[in-house]
Amino acid sequence: MMSGDEDPSEPDGDESEPAVVFLSDPVRRKAVEIAAAAMPALPPAKVPSKLRRYLKFNPAKRAKLARGDIAAELADNDDFRSGLGEVLDSTDTPLVRSISDGGEVSAMADPAEVAALAFLLRPKGWQALVAAAAESVREDAAAPAAETAGEELERRLASADKEIQKLRGALSDQRSAAARLQEDLRRARRELREADERAAKAAGDLAAERGRIKQADSERRSERRRLEAEAASLRTQLEELRRVDREADRLADSRLWLLMETLSGTATGLRRELGLEPVAERPADYVAEERCAEPDTREVEGSRGLDQTDPQRLDHLLSMPNPHLIVDGYNVTISAWGDTLTLEQQRNRLVQGLGALAAQTNAEITVVFDGADPIFGAKPSARGVRVLFSAKGEIADDVVVDLARVEPKGRPVVVVSSDREVADRSRRHGAYAVPSPMLVRRLQRG
Repeated sequence: MMSGDEDPSEPDGDESEPAVVFLSDPVRRKAVEIAAAAMPALPPAKVPSKLRRYLKFNPAKRAKLARGDIAAELADNDDFRSGLGEVLDSTDTPLVRSISDGGEVSAMADPAEVAALAFLLRPKGWQALVAAAAESVREDAAAPAAETAGEELERRLASADKEIQKLRGALSDQRSAAARLQEDLRRARRELREADERAAKAAGDLAAERGRIKQADSERRSERRRLEAEAASLRTQLEELRRVDREADRLADSRLWLLMETLSGTATGLRRELGLEPVAERPADYVAEERCAEPDTREVEGSRGLDQTDPQRLDHLLSMPNPHLIVDGYNVTISAWGDTLTLEQQRNRLVQGLGALAAQTNAEITVVFDGADPIFGAKPSARGVRVLFSAKGEIADDVVVDLARVEPKGRPVVVVSSDREVADRSRRHGAYAVPSPMLVRRLQRG
């Protein structure tokens, strides 16, 4: 097997020839390149299995990627090597013909290529031919190496001369620097004596300053005791003010409770006098019955409110009494999910999110989808959500506006749609208009 700088291979033919031949590294590389170029011409059965996956590459890339595998097969697989020899014989090139016939090889031929071809073709006396070519390769490589060594020696001598000149200059600089350092040392000693004199003077000043600080500290302590006494007096006054404030709050709460009781009694009396009875239907149910294909109804429990500008302010509207949230379904789903979901998936996700919102806020919620096109999939449903599809000939925008129109004045009605016309028409009927992205962010917040 070929490894390192040498590769033993089995002889082929005359048993009187050497049993082992060594391939130098250049010869081995050239043999691999020739084999990589000739491999596609082999019958598939003669190509080793581990080399077949390299057949799709060009010869240069095949030689680079499969170098080790090709070298191993050339050393160990005589069928593979002999098959390559037959492919090379069939090319009938002058160099191959000269080697195969045992003729004279041109002196201009590359010694590494001659040795590699002799190794692959195995003509009579091929070991000697490989050895001679390998020796020629080594001689060709040795001559430039000697010239390079001489040039390298001259370069190093020149570099040494430059380094000596540099060191001489550095020595001169160091001597000048030493003289300067001696002068600096004499100046530093003089400055040290002056510093000692200043330190003695500073010590006297420090003693005087400590006396002043001690006196100031005594005055500060006296001022602190005075301020602490004043703070205690202020705390006593604050506690008294808080007690008075608590009494005032209790009185205000009592008055407010009495006022609310009076208003409650008044409302009960008016309801009894007008003979109003509880109703199971809401105004939205009438619009759904008249204008929608499959009106949906639900029992409306107490609910809160919804805001139209951003999720944080949305919670403030949730505290309003008995609001009605009306959602332009496809306007919301398309702004939230676009083309990433089917219409059925969009409807289901929106209705489930509104169901969670209904459970959290107890609001009356109605979502309207455009029913002009055929509806595929089951109709979505969620507890506390009225799901409507506009009837044939109706559009969801008109149904949304009518739902807001029929609500009584004073009831909080929130319309969710980014359609400017729908928002403007809803506002004319006293509704709050909320852009679709705000509702989407509220549902994502959970």
